[in-house]
Amino acid sequence: MKQLRNGSIQSSVLITALVALALLEFSPAYATTETSPRERISFDDDWRFTKGEPEGISNKLAYGAIKDWVEATGAQFTTNASLLARPRPIGNPDGVEPACAQNSFDDTKWQRLNLPHDWGVEGPFKFEYPGDTGKLPWWGIAWYRKHFTVSDSDKGRQIYLDVDGAMAYATVWLNGKFVGGWPYGYASWRVDLTPYIHFGGENVVAIRLDNPPNSSRWYPGGGIYRNVWLVKTSPVHVGQWGTYITTPEATAKKASVRIQVTVANDSDRDATVNVKDEVFELRPDGKHGRAVATIGTDGVLISAGKSVTTRQQFDFFNPRLWSLRNPQRYVDVTSVTQDGRLTDVYETPFGVRTIEFNATNGFVLNGERVPLDGVCDHHDLGALGAALNTRALERQLQELQEMGCNAIRTSHNPPAPELLDLCDRLGMLVMDESFDCWRRSKTRNDYHLLFDDWHEKDWRAELRRDRNHPSIILWSIGNEISEQSSAAGHLIAGELTRIAHEEDPTRPTTAACNIVQSGYNGFEKEVDVFGYNYKPDQYARFHAANPTMALFGSETASCVSSRGIYLFPVSSNKAGGKGEFQMSSYDLYAPPWATPPDWEFAGQDRNRFVAGEFVWTGWDYLGEPTPFNSDLTNLLNVSDPAERARLQDELTRLGKIRSPSRSSYFGIIDLAGFKKDRFYLYQARWRPELRMAHILPHWNWPDRVGQVTPVHVYTSGDSAELFLNGKSLGRKQKGRYEYRLHWDDVIYQPGELNVVAYQNGKKWATDTVKTTGSAAKLTLKADRSRITADGRDLSFITATVMDANGLMVPTAKNHIHFEVEGPGEVVATDNGDATSFEPFQAPEHDAFNGLCLAIVRGEPGKAGTIKITAKSDGLNSASLSVHTRANN
Repeated sequence: MKQLRNGSIQSSVLITALVALALLEFSPAYATTETSPRERISFDDDWRFTKGEPEGISNKLAYGAIKDWVEATGAQFTTNASLLARPRPIGNPDGVEPACAQNSFDDTKWQRLNLPHDWGVEGPFKFEYPGDTGKLPWWGIAWYRKHFTVSDSDKGRQIYLDVDGAMAYATVWLNGKFVGGWPYGYASWRVDLTPYIHFGGENVVAIRLDNPPNSSRWYPGGGIYRNVWLVKTSPVHVGQWGTYITTPEATAKKASVRIQVTVANDSDRDATVNVKDEVFELRPDGKHGRAVATIGTDGVLISAGKSVTTRQQFDFFNPRLWSLRNPQRYVDVTSVTQDGRLTDVYETPFGVRTIEFNATNGFVLNGERVPLDGVCDHHDLGALGAALNTRALERQLQELQEMGCNAIRTSHNPPAPELLDLCDRLGMLVMDESFDCWRRSKTRNDYHLLFDDWHEKDWRAELRRDRNHPSIILWSIGNEISEQSSAAGHLIAGELTRIAHEEDPTRPTTAACNIVQSGYNGFEKEVDVFGYNYKPDQYARFHAANPTMALFGSETASCVSSRGIYLFPVSSNKAGGKGEFQMSSYDLYAPPWATPPDWEFAGQDRNRFVAGEFVWTGWDYLGEPTPFNSDLTNLLNVSDPAERARLQDELTRLGKIRSPSRSSYFGIIDLAGFKKDRFYLYQARWRPELRMAHILPHWNWPDRVGQVTPVHVYTSGDSAELFLNGKSLGRKQKGRYEYRLHWDDVIYQPGELNVVAYQNGKKWATDTVKTTGSAAKLTLKADRSRITADGRDLSFITATVMDANGLMVPTAKNHIHFEVEGPGEVVATDNGDATSFEPFQAPEHDAFNGLCLAIVRGEPGKAGTIKITAKSDGLNSASLSVHTRANN
């Protein structure tokens, strides 16, 4: 193979000798006979933390003061000549040497904790805090410190710190020396620790965060809230996110695979290396399966301090395609050798599949039309806050899949890498989003302050990090960007699309557009696929104006409801349904810009070319308690407590402070993970083959005897007959563009409601709702009775308030206390009530409409049995056991 200095090398072969290998029976997991010089070590445990800035620093470390030092980080993600030509100033910023960044600093009184960590969710909730951001104290300055050693035998290796996400304006110090930083709180990034490491001795890394108030429209969290890694490599190694694998052809008969590998030479001398790629099937347990192909490039010359990219392609027969039904993946094992010595082994999971968007058939996966039955979700995990937990994320996705959801929009920022890994593994599609604003702000301190200096780095870093995930089908350049209507905004959109095409030409770009004119003013030409937010009435017009452009609902519905709350009389006005800071769960109500779900369904069914939708939202989230979010956040700026209380009382009297709410009402699933009625409306649409029926409301209305109490039924059937105490109330048939059945004149009598649903005249499904007795006992149910004893795996335990006959009491609000025996603890509790200010960390909580949640984890390294008991005054208690197993 021809040598090429500081450029790229290409080769293409048809794998024939290895085709037989691809047809062999499943083989044992592949294991290299050589030990990889690369180490990727979890760096999450045993940190020290304090909130606030040490004395004597003042504003010397504010971003504006040290910007020139921070901007030197991530030079590989920019083509901006002025940034590349500007070296990082020598030494620490302006000579600042903060005491808490020094090795000698005494941090023994700081809080000891493990990452990921979100200081905001620790609370407390306060009424005067902004409702839009969860009424929690997520803003401020904080420091993290970690002591660690690096062996003397590691001399000559590269040592990196990889941070998956830190909120926000992170700066890193090692052994008292400034290393680098990254301001965007949702970005993943790396700093090189090598020049500052004490080999053979103790090291102290210190990370400062500065999370500005008024920098988010929802709860962002505060802290190093995602995972952190210590990465050790040889000087010659695969670069950061240095592989890129695509499958330009993929059918059941043959696949074409392209592999691009960027090898970095961080040594002080030129290097000649061989690059080998071995591809294996990836088993569900994450281990390697049978071999598929081996391909290599020899004699690659890399100058000192430079990188070279190799490009290779091979074909193989009878691939197992990645799909929603069978999310089969492969893994590429890249080996780099120099002078016969292995210098790096780097693994890249990927999927073999094809995607396409078109103007007539929507979204096509592997040649088959797949409607996008998707949801938007923010990044918090309810009672766990923004701190990443893989099991909690998995639970969210699994409940959404039960509903029939097949796609996630990462609103409105780069997601945690673990979310993408889970979507790859579970078979879900992803719209990977980047920004909530560009140059024009939405809040005073949001990303608009960073856009000019950082958008290229943030965007390219996101694209390179994520582009090997088969689940990703769209790159979103922004959400409801104010510049949709300006010529300058069109130029920015064009730039962001160009960058996306440079980094990954295999996927289209899109933007979530909320302005009608953006579909006709030229903005639509700057993206590949157009997304409309809340515009089902525009689908036909847009298609007529842009007949060759694919279209989808990038954000839809925004129906608001509170689980188990039903308000009367039932109004068909979408602005209705409000009462005591709760929203009626008849699923008819939405903010002025939004629609009930049925309106969006009809818009898609009338316009079959629409690729599908992303509903706002799958899960409730902290913050944005629309329509109860007008709580005047300027109270935060009143320093005198007496004056703040006086002003609060006055504003309340005037009706200008309306909300005690701390979380949203938009979710199909509530903050605790309990299904709202709307879950079944979407399930009926998205899983039409599932035999299901669901009745609402509950049937405990002692004050409504003899009054009209409408009954709605969600079913995948086409008709249904409703019975009250055995008497038929009539059979109803769904009409065209009708998605629910409703009996609006039912006179309430206690007893039993029963529905029988039909499909094509045949009995399809049933549901029953009964009037219950008073609360008598508790029951407990765990989502998993066996978990890993690693301090991270979780069991989500639902406490239900029952009557004596074992029926859930749908209005119960009993206070429940959770006790734990054995090697475990309750880490959080919740009930899904958007107005609850009870601390999430307490081992007790009120039930909300019959349900309460306790989240339990095991102690690290201690296998055994955890016994959880739930108690409530006047009720029979309940217990269950969760078994923990060692982490192998």
